[in-house]
Amino acid sequence: MSLIQLTDVAKTYTMGDVEVQALRGVSLTIQAGEMVAIMGPSGSGKSTLMNILGCLDQPSSGSYAIDGVDVGSLNDDQLAIIRNRKIGFVFQQYMLLQRTDAVKNVELPMLYGNVRERIARAREALASVGMGERMHHKPNELSGGQQQRVAIARALANEPRIIMADEPTGALDTRTGAEIMAIFERLNRERGITIILVTHEPEIAAHARRIIHVRDGVIGQDELVATPAHGVEHLEALDTLAAA
Repeated sequence: MSLIQLTDVAKTYTMGDVEVQALRGVSLTIQAGEMVAIMGPSGSGKSTLMNILGCLDQPSSGSYAIDGVDVGSLNDDQLAIIRNRKIGFVFQQYMLLQRTDAVKNVELPMLYGNVRERIARAREALASVGMGERMHHKPNELSGGQQQRVAIARALANEPRIIMADEPTGALDTRTGAEIMAIFERLNRERGITIILVTHEPEIAAHARRIIHVRDGVIGQDELVATPAHGVEHLEALDTLAAA
């Protein structure tokens, strides 16, 4: 069974008297354990596709199944449970609570899921992304790369099957972006987490094993990457990244 299955998905937005077709009959299958990049120019429909994949929006027509569950049959509360338990989100601007330290930020998704031993799990998640020494720092005390690692730890909090990352390196310099991609690669390789990332940068997409090109609301090309690029995987330990 495929982890993700879209069949003839369309999405239409109404803007005043104008209807805008963001997606036009997209069919897509993603298997568990894949690392996939979605690329496309502004207005191509890639963000709409990501929102539907992340259960943040519903298609106007067509069907979407995640882990064998028909998303179209779910109510708002059931969709929230899917997002909380199966999907971790990472955004370009980190989306951290500014007055709250790293541990509390990582704890947040577990509060909604009534998870026990939240602090221990938050500490473990932070350590796994090289933030073990800065878990009590607030976002304004952290660099952009450090904040993004906290965001990745937060995405890991509920042990999701999927991480969806929207331009996760867009606000970072080249080296820090490579460090972040190294973390995604390791999570995919060692934990088998399915990684789906939206990016407009070919050098970031090259870290994936599959690249899906979206243009004018349709998939124009879906290609396997024979030899993915690799991020900074040979650093002695991820904890050293926290000092970068």
